[in-house]
Amino acid sequence: MKSNKNRNKKLAILRARIKGKEKGCLFCKSKTVPRWEDSEKMKEFLSSQSKIINRQFSGVCMKHQKMLTRAIKQARHLALLPFVTK
Repeated sequence: MKSNKNRNKKLAILRARIKGKEKGCLFCKSKTVPRWEDSEKMKEFLSSQSKIINRQFSGVCMKHQKMLTRAIKQARHLALLPFVTK
């Protein structure tokens, strides 16, 4: 049930990006940088299997996607985020 919810969320984001309703990076808009301390905010960018969601679905620019990936990996090593979920 949870994976279906995430799939619907991904499709809604993708549809919004295709239609042009959702433009711009979340981090660029708020003028923030992804940090490993924000582990709760990072969960938005993980799939139901704890994989990192790619740029097309997350809507993050390339610069912040690289920073986000690095921050998620740091949070995983500090045991703030899981590597995998069942």
